[in-house]
Amino acid sequence: MPKLTAGSRLKRLLALVPWVAARDGPSIHEVCERFDCTEPELLDDLNHLFMCGLYPYTPDVLIEVDVADGRVWIRYADYFARPLDLTPGEGLALLAAGKALLDVPDADPAGPLARGLAKLAGMLGSGGDEGLDIALGPAPAEATAVLRDAVASRHQVELDYYSFGRDEITRRAVDPYAVFSAGGQWYLSAYCHAVDDERHFRVDRVRGARPLDATFQPPPGQPELSVYEPRPDDPRVVLELEPEARWVLEQYPIEELQELDRGRCRARLAVSGRAWLERLLLRLGRDARVVAIDGPADLAEAGKRAACRLLARYGDAPSPAG
Repeated sequence: MPKLTAGSRLKRLLALVPWVAARDGPSIHEVCERFDCTEPELLDDLNHLFMCGLYPYTPDVLIEVDVADGRVWIRYADYFARPLDLTPGEGLALLAAGKALLDVPDADPAGPLARGLAKLAGMLGSGGDEGLDIALGPAPAEATAVLRDAVASRHQVELDYYSFGRDEITRRAVDPYAVFSAGGQWYLSAYCHAVDDERHFRVDRVRGARPLDATFQPPPGQPELSVYEPRPDDPRVVLELEPEARWVLEQYPIEELQELDRGRCRARLAVSGRAWLERLLLRLGRDARVVAIDGPADLAEAGKRAACRLLARYGDAPSPAG
């Protein structure tokens, strides 16, 4: 069984706590079966809960866990029984996240989530649909429905997928694990048989999706739902960023950061592909300078080549070597 990442374990624990707390001592076997883990893994996760609470970490603000006679109980501290006191900023963030969930196909626009969000919006003074509008990237309804059905039934899917980096449509069979949103776009987490590895696919780039007869068994644990997980052999780029470009530090995972004078900084980050680096450098423009690139030689000219292709759309453009 592959070892779960820290992020996957945290997601499992966050789902496990309310599920166990809502039941009167479910059996360890039942919990392990529900969350697809072994008994040693479960007990190890539960041991971390003893340290969860608030300062000054006295018993009244710590989560209580009991394991006895093959059963497990989780009881919240008294603090968690009190109404949650959110700042306006925290409330708005919660409202935005909830509205994004309502954008999921087949979501009930009048269900419990919608009613709860309406109450929250009223408390924040942003009642009505005009108060806050959340729009995720477009996703073809037919393809999205096929993918969600395949995730639920564990059937393989054949995709006609547009690859932005290669500017071509490829056909591939995948094992669909989950459909999720990140960074304002919908993604499919799946195992791609064409490359024999796990991949994330932008749903808006799916040109066709057909369910196959073959079924699959998903890996244990929750799939990794981050858009990009850097690998050791991925190229790296070091950028010198002006103060106006510090948004890069919040939007992308930074591996090394060096603060410079006058608000400037130098950041090292992984490169998922040449097309991604080209788009980033075009967005940054004069607010960034490439200091070093650890990867293929053509990456060093990524920004220049992208700019030349863009200029060519409007008339004569200098050659990439010019």
